[in-house]
Amino acid sequence: MSCSSCAFGETADRHFNAEKVAAEVRRYRQKGPGITTRKLCDGLASAGLTQGTVLDIGGGLGGLSVALLDAGMSGATVVDASAAYLAAASDEAARGGRSTSTQFVHGDFLVVARDLPRATLVTLDRVVCCYPSYEPLLEQALEHAEQALAMSYPRDRWFVRMGMKWENAMRRRKSNPFRTFVHPPAKMQQLVEAAGFRLISRTNTMMWSADVFTRN
Repeated sequence: MSCSSCAFGETADRHFNAEKVAAEVRRYRQKGPGITTRKLCDGLASAGLTQGTVLDIGGGLGGLSVALLDAGMSGATVVDASAAYLAAASDEAARGGRSTSTQFVHGDFLVVARDLPRATLVTLDRVVCCYPSYEPLLEQALEHAEQALAMSYPRDRWFVRMGMKWENAMRRRKSNPFRTFVHPPAKMQQLVEAAGFRLISRTNTMMWSADVFTRN
């Protein structure tokens, strides 16, 4: 990575602050999970991947974990570098009656990964784009995935790249060091497949892809 893991954790914690997370909670309670969360849930349900445990990396509000627990998963671990996100995720788990089934870990996944158990399913919903280098993130995620990995990420299209370039420019003007990235989907797929997984579903929106992989 182009910056240390500790620096990334501090940057993410600052970017996803209480004010930003509160606004997202309001949208979530009004409209439910976002499009990529729904696409991942649909792909996992279609593949019959609704049993076992889930490790939700960069889980945010924990909406994906709650949905998977509702679908039949037995336990979830939500990891996020934002303390505000984790506090909100804890609240949402309580609202959904899932507090006893969910554990919360504060920190950059790459820093805390060694202390986390493996899970049946590992998820990364809109997380890969937050890291300047996707390789160490996916490598660690795959090491923790016993059966499947599901992830969503920005499509490599010119208008997506332009949109992220503009967002990063606005953050730079505000002295916000947080950045987002468009990584090459083909190379990410090659990395996952090299670890012994195969792509079983991919659903695209105009801006996002949602992939589900299972271990060969």
